[in-house]
Amino acid sequence: MTRLFDSAPCVFAIAASLSPLACGGVPLPVAPDVAKGAAPSSAAAAFAHPIHSETVDYKDGATPLEGYLAYPTDGDAAAKYPAILVFHDWMGVSADTKRRADMVAELGYVALAADVYGKGVRPGSPDEAMKLVVKYKGDRPLMRARGQAALARLVSDTHVDASKVVAVGYCFGGTEALELARSGSALAGVVSFHGGLDTPHPDDAKSIKARILALHGADDPYVKPSDVAAFEDEMRNAKIDWELKAYGGAVHAFTVKGAGDDPSKGAAYNAKADARSWTDMRAFLGELWGH
Repeated sequence: MTRLFDSAPCVFAIAASLSPLACGGVPLPVAPDVAKGAAPSSAAAAFAHPIHSETVDYKDGATPLEGYLAYPTDGDAAAKYPAILVFHDWMGVSADTKRRADMVAELGYVALAADVYGKGVRPGSPDEAMKLVVKYKGDRPLMRARGQAALARLVSDTHVDASKVVAVGYCFGGTEALELARSGSALAGVVSFHGGLDTPHPDDAKSIKARILALHGADDPYVKPSDVAAFEDEMRNAKIDWELKAYGGAVHAFTVKGAGDDPSKGAAYNAKADARSWTDMRAFLGELWGH
């Protein structure tokens, strides 16, 4: 399967300038506009790497899970590359989740769109999705177990440098990524996009090994100011290397075009916040991996 890089800004599209130059692999070409820090454009399409993608089965104990793996195919077959664990939003592993994983792979990374809910569990409506969110947010050990199972599957891939893995999550997935970090998992970094920041176990932040970047809509009505303050205290108390950025005028789901354009509804797409958060994640990865 080969896709070209979408010209629209996408927070999952990690810059080609951060491709694995010092990761035991062969350097891959860098799209000029991406290297200069610009938002993705049609110029980047010429530098998109051909990719292979496939559905992958794995398990959390006896529970079958079905994720989606994508990686570039134009490098050294023996090369090891940084990897991105992509946690889905409340709708599960959707076509959009897979598309975003493809975008990561097109830029020279291995991507696994992880399955938190379980094989065949794909909500068909917001009501069904909300029930699943309530279930998992009410059982943080289960959330962490699902994240750990996905991480184990990703690092077992022959293309992956296990010392260079970042977990990225959107909305519900942002909460999942943070909980995985709180479990003490071996992650180099975590990026949460408009994710829930709360946890019933703030002391577990002392187990975090990853650098943390939380990208937040300043006017998000679903993540209360008290949640933000508690998160900041949690990070400070645990002495974590962390950063929180709030985008003015942005509400929940500010990277999701399907959320519409009416902020009064509490969830809406915000093009500026989308582009800026994309750039901020790229800068985070650049500092993290030293290039």
